[in-house]
Amino acid sequence: MARQKDSLLTKADTMRPYFERAMSDDNLRRDVVRAFAIARDLYGELARDRDRPIAIASRVATDDEIRDKLRDAIEDLRRASERLQGKKQRSSMRASTLLITGITLGILFNPITGPETRRFIRDMFSSGDHAEHTHGSNGR
Repeated sequence: MARQKDSLLTKADTMRPYFERAMSDDNLRRDVVRAFAIARDLYGELARDRDRPIAIASRVATDDEIRDKLRDAIEDLRRASERLQGKKQRSSMRASTLLITGITLGILFNPITGPETRRFIRDMFSSGDHAEHTHGSNGR
């Protein structure tokens, strides 16, 4: 029991700087609030097409205004994360990778857009494979 208590206290001490930063850093809170406000706005805009997941995925992929809003929200969250961690430098490659991964996972596993998007991608790739197999078998 004492060992478990010591472990919990060690974890609490490790987290203390993050909590202190989160409580005292106005810029951190501003970035988080702004990111969530943008995300709420985007959700409201995209939720109108809830019954048409391909339309949502298509808008996210092609609408510059939506992509700009997503980029702004992610940039705010990135800045907040760096401030929370006390980082001075940013790793743009890592941030870009996380952004692309997050958007991809969000679209593929979103209950509204996911099933149709996955079916679209699967059909796109399977029809290409079918055409290659058909073409390859005719050539032999």
